[in-house]
Amino acid sequence: MSSSFPVLSAAIWVPILFGVLVLVVGSDRNAPMVRWLSLMGAVVSFLVTIPLFCYFERGSAAMQFVEKANWIERFGAQYALGVDGLSVWFVMLTAFITIFVVIAAWEVIEDRVAQYMASFLILSGLMVGVFSALDGLLFYVFFEATLIPMYVIIGVWGGPNRVYAAFKFFLYTLLGSLLTLIALIYLYLQSGTFSILAWHELPLTMREQVLIFFAFLMAFAVKVPMWPVHTWLPDAHVEAPTGGSVVLAAIMLKLGAYGFLRFSMPIAPDASHYLAGFMITLSLIAVIYIGFVAIVQADMKKLVAYSSIAHMGFVTLGFFIFNQLGVQGAVVQMISHGFVSAAMFLCIGVLYDRLHSRQIKDYGGVVNTMPRFAALSLLFVMANCGLPATSGFVGEFFVILGAVQFNFWVGLLAATTLILSAAYSLWMYKRVVFGAVANEQVAKLKDIGRREFWMLMALAVCTLVMGIYPKPVTDMTDASVDALLKHVATTKIK
Repeated sequence: MSSSFPVLSAAIWVPILFGVLVLVVGSDRNAPMVRWLSLMGAVVSFLVTIPLFCYFERGSAAMQFVEKANWIERFGAQYALGVDGLSVWFVMLTAFITIFVVIAAWEVIEDRVAQYMASFLILSGLMVGVFSALDGLLFYVFFEATLIPMYVIIGVWGGPNRVYAAFKFFLYTLLGSLLTLIALIYLYLQSGTFSILAWHELPLTMREQVLIFFAFLMAFAVKVPMWPVHTWLPDAHVEAPTGGSVVLAAIMLKLGAYGFLRFSMPIAPDASHYLAGFMITLSLIAVIYIGFVAIVQADMKKLVAYSSIAHMGFVTLGFFIFNQLGVQGAVVQMISHGFVSAAMFLCIGVLYDRLHSRQIKDYGGVVNTMPRFAALSLLFVMANCGLPATSGFVGEFFVILGAVQFNFWVGLLAATTLILSAAYSLWMYKRVVFGAVANEQVAKLKDIGRREFWMLMALAVCTLVMGIYPKPVTDMTDASVDALLKHVATTKIK
């Protein structure tokens, strides 16, 4: 549908404008005002996305809430925005998670508060731009621009090795995107337009499709991240502040996965089928090998970071088995992972704010001093394992069913994630939370206050509601997934 109110433009520019405003008027001398202004910006940014849910036409695979304006007329580039069932949830999820990032930093960030809050607000708008861009050049600008605020967040407010982690993050993602830019220019020269939807209909030879697929793969695989280009993520997570880890896991990893849905598969469908075995192999390695790597981690953040890599491997597996259950499950898993991974990193942040340690060995018996925290964190750990009635179960169940439908042995290997995720998640929880109080520092811990309680409770409600009643999600994604699969099944070889 088209809307008289520019919903998507508002979703992009409201947080960016609030971020600029916070930078202009904010300083550490008026930190309380900066925090409230940032929270207002995050809440307003989420509220303007509500019409996307209320007025979205279920059952339609067409782009909705479309906005178009000339941008660079000489090259035919347009400021073109729109969402379908594959992207609408990620626009809302981005704005929603930004609220929690602001709340999580309320009492923790004391230096350069305005710059910290502004970085996340601007980043939120840029990520919404990635999910809603219908012009290839516009997409690339938003996609690359997201690197800047995240680089600043890690490099300024990160841990002792923050400069190394920030540089590694920036270098990996920037180098991966250079080939993508070449692919975008080639598609423009072949079609005479930067319209992504026009590129979907562009006939290409098999050789062209394979080369374009690998060009896109370089950027999207790093962003997901897929094995073996995943090594930047654990470093970035460990050094990033809590808010940085939340946004990285909940939203930024989805940018790469979304790229496969919007670019790789529909523009190069024959190459996608031809290389499906390669992509499935990489995905299964991520699910199984990275699961074992997660088990041996001594740092809670690094363990959950590796867990994210394994879960995103499950997502790419769902894409490339090319059936309704697999792709639908992968999209649901992406949304669920946004809630669960955000909650897991927020829980680690709660402990770190009190004890200033992420080492599992420094904890033990936390349930004795923080019972409310222990109860809520148990729910998120169970969701991370794929417990039925949580959001983590729905996507994994769909993908496993789709994988079995595709090939029994692929389905069997994919199902090992249920065992491995339970192993590393529950073993970490047992060592941190259960048992006798391990030391004096744990004995002095105070349970979560109202701010932290309601922050985690909101994510707990989202996790349970989506796990018990996923129909609103699947209703909005079903038609677009079906249209994508039909499009990919149609050969486009010249």
